[in-house]
Amino acid sequence: MKSKATQFKWSLLHPRHWLLWLAFGLWRLITALPYSILLLLGKGLGLLVHSFPSRRKTIALRNIQLCFPELTDQEHRDMLRANLINVGMAVMEVGMAWWWSKKRFSKLLQFEGLEHLEVLEGRGVMLLGIHYTTLEIGCAGISSVFQMDGMYRAHGNPVYDFLQARGRLHQGIGNGVVFERRDVRGTMKALKGGRSMWYGPDQDYGLGQGLFAPFFGIQAATVYATARFAQKTGAAVVPFSHIRLPGTQGYKITVHPALENFPTGDDLVDATRINKIIEEFVLLKPEQYLWVHRRFKNRPEGEADLYQMPRRKRSERKGS
Repeated sequence: MKSKATQFKWSLLHPRHWLLWLAFGLWRLITALPYSILLLLGKGLGLLVHSFPSRRKTIALRNIQLCFPELTDQEHRDMLRANLINVGMAVMEVGMAWWWSKKRFSKLLQFEGLEHLEVLEGRGVMLLGIHYTTLEIGCAGISSVFQMDGMYRAHGNPVYDFLQARGRLHQGIGNGVVFERRDVRGTMKALKGGRSMWYGPDQDYGLGQGLFAPFFGIQAATVYATARFAQKTGAAVVPFSHIRLPGTQGYKITVHPALENFPTGDDLVDATRINKIIEEFVLLKPEQYLWVHRRFKNRPEGEADLYQMPRRKRSERKGS
């Protein structure tokens, strides 16, 4: 079924939403520019973000330090800079995925491994992805050649939710079907019915439906829904990656074979296997991963907060 977020309501035109509509309108106009110009604008935006201190910037650097302890301090900082440039480019890429014509969009896409989806015709499929900065490109790209239901996370602002949900339908995602992320019942029904959807288990969603499993050698709160959904619906779990290629070459979307002997019934074994796949995907292009998320937010009992910022001295606070 269609999400309520995709249905236009006159209340969305209330004056309190006009500024947001204006911002989205300008964003859409900008994304009409040539691809090479959009990349330059995205890079400039990323460098601007990098030039100012922020909580997200600190989180990204901490994640990079934790996951790549073998790198030097300078290499950590270099990866942070490259990562924030990619975050800036992602702003442009979201607009491309939501508003570009299918003909223009398809010219930037390269596919590999689509045969791994063709053999699963008629069976539910969980496309196992990760939060690359190219997330919107990857989802829109794969849905342009393979029918996939859309998924979105409600942000609370009705205009943003409407435009996000409609944007994710633009390139053909789900043939008009999009689910809110917390709609577990709808998701399971769709998978049992032979439908397909993207699923990204690489963020810290707490331990309500998860457990601690190693990720880059660090215990990380990991959802076990990937295995549970596969077990209860019979859906195949198919990993796929989507990376930005150098220059203006576009994007490469790679579909891997469906996981065999999954799930095993052991939540820790299954979650560890999923995290290992995510690690391999991250290592394809570490600078293109969304490091600004607090992946290690929840800690095992007795462990300190890995993101705890050192308190400034009183003299520093007075001088600020």
